[in-house]
Formats: sequence, C-alpha cells, structure tokens
Amino acid sequence: MDKQKRQEILTLSWGIHDEVEQAIVHHTAVEGDDNWSEKQRLLIADMSLHLLQTALKPEPMCNEKLKNNLNAILTLSDDFVSEVDLKRVADALYGLEKA
Repeated sequence: MDKQKRQEILTLSWGIHDEVEQAIVHHTAVEGDDNWSEKQRLLIADMSLHLLQTALKPEPMCNEKLKNNLNAILTLSDDFVSEVDLKRVADALYGLEKA
C-alpha cells in the first residue's frame, strides 16, 4: 500500500472513530442494563479502529500498543464469544495466564 492510500485510510478512520466515540459518550447504558451489550459493541468498534490506526501508522509498529489494542478487543469480546476464554488469551499477551 502506498503512503498516500495509507494516509487516506487513517484520515477516514479518525472521522469514523470520532463518530463511534460520540455514540459511546451519549449511550446511557451502565453494566447490568438490558442494552449494555450494545454499548460494549460500540467499545469493540472503538478499539478496532485503534487497532487499524496502530497497524497503518507509517512508523514501525509499537508492540506494546499492539498488545494494548488486542487486549482491549479480546477483553471486551469475551462476553460475546463463549467457546473460547478470550480473557485468558488477553492475559497471555502480558504473561498473566495461569499455569
């Protein structure tokens, strides 16, 4: 991907990111509410955009930032995927998994 295309995608992603963050700020659900999962989905979208931005930045990829992005996505997704313990996978990114 050339530099210009990469920058175009990053610029678009910041606009989308702003929209998603505003939706999160205005979402009134708190943990335990019936529509809490909808707010969690918005948070997953937000973190996914952060992952996109981390991956496409022109400078070398920062492994710590990548781990942080993945940790957030896996932790938030844990409630939606029952077949796999995503929280355990997220903890493994930092060497926190239990033996």
